[in-house]
Amino acid sequence: MYWILLILAIACEVIGTLYMKLSNGFTKPVPSVLLFVFYVLSTIFLVYALKKIDIGIAYAIWSGIGTAAIAIISVWYFGEPTSWIKIVSVILIILGVIGLNLSGH
Repeated sequence: MYWILLILAIACEVIGTLYMKLSNGFTKPVPSVLLFVFYVLSTIFLVYALKKIDIGIAYAIWSGIGTAAIAIISVWYFGEPTSWIKIVSVILIILGVIGLNLSGH
């Protein structure tokens, strides 16, 4: 159950970050409000996940997977440029999250 809460926290954080981009510097009201809604939901889910998951592991997974997901989505959806350095960096983030997760058991 707590891992599901962590997954929901990650999903809400990613959606909130997408709305951050779509808010265009808080000039668009609906994306601006949704950015706060999803960040609050992400924090709530993360807080409840921390009841059973170590904070170092949970936060590393939350931030790492969120960062990797946003990097991938930004290239795919927003057409941001990519390079080998970006690709390798995302892979390293994912490997780091896996390594931390394995070390926590």
